[in-house]
Amino acid sequence: MSIDTETAARVARLARIRVDEEALPALAQEFNPILGFIEQLGEVDVEGVEPMTSVTPMRLKRRNDEVSAGGMQDKVLSNAPDAREGFFAVPKVVE
Repeated sequence: MSIDTETAARVARLARIRVDEEALPALAQEFNPILGFIEQLGEVDVEGVEPMTSVTPMRLKRRNDEVSAGGMQDKVLSNAPDAREGFFAVPKVVE
């Protein structure tokens, strides 16, 4: 697979990275070895290999899933910088 400058520009735009027009050919050339390495990873036989959470064998710590009464709304909202009418108040981000 080969990346052209148009695709490199699109990837940069999607990643919200500003890339000058004259730097796009170099960026496209940097993508090609990365994609080649990813294609090599696809050739690795992983049949029977279980997913790992760490390079050392360990189990994730888990808490018991217990139902509680809740009823701590005031206590939880006391940590909020702005709470209104029993809810967290957040600034408007979409106009």
